[in-house]
Amino acid sequence: MEKIILSSNNTDKIKEIKEIFKDLNVKVLSKKDLGLEKLEVVENGKTLEANALKKARAIREVVEGYIIIADDTGLFVDALNGEPGIYAGRFSGEDASYDENNKKLLNELEGIKGSKRSAYFMTVAAIIDKKGNEHLVRGVCKGRIAEDYRGQGGFGYDPLFIPEGYSESFREMGREKKNEISHRKKALEEVKIKIREIINEDSSN
Repeated sequence: MEKIILSSNNTDKIKEIKEIFKDLNVKVLSKKDLGLEKLEVVENGKTLEANALKKARAIREVVEGYIIIADDTGLFVDALNGEPGIYAGRFSGEDASYDENNKKLLNELEGIKGSKRSAYFMTVAAIIDKKGNEHLVRGVCKGRIAEDYRGQGGFGYDPLFIPEGYSESFREMGREKKNEISHRKKALEEVKIKIREIINEDSSN
């Protein structure tokens, strides 16, 4: 069984990814599982791609023999000229809580109505295989920002983001339904395709 390292300490993200990968015959490990939870990476890249690769490469520098996956996600709001973009997780500051980020987003969009609140999430996932080859895949989920909280709690901007074609926020629809349509789900489906290719290539050599 192949072992995959997720370059993350975010327990919500790790749980979400493990659920999406449950039908893939691999063992998914977090940084904490390998004692690497203190390996921090400064996400100072100008793009999601740069940050995802930077996080994956940091793991590759200290461990070998694993497939490594790192991802970075941004929320791009049209009325805010694409903000918060790659800074979605720290919109209100480096150690901002989900709630602080959500409240700032609502304040920034005050007075903006309806279709003008359009936005999209993008996830970029970087994969480094056991040979050190690097791969990038992407997933996008279009939607809009609600005018107030739609459900409490959740992961990131889940209470505010209403995906295209739905009337519920990510938070209201729950984790299982969200995982069927989310940006991360779409990116990770591409990751799964790439991992299968990597595994098949390794087994044929």
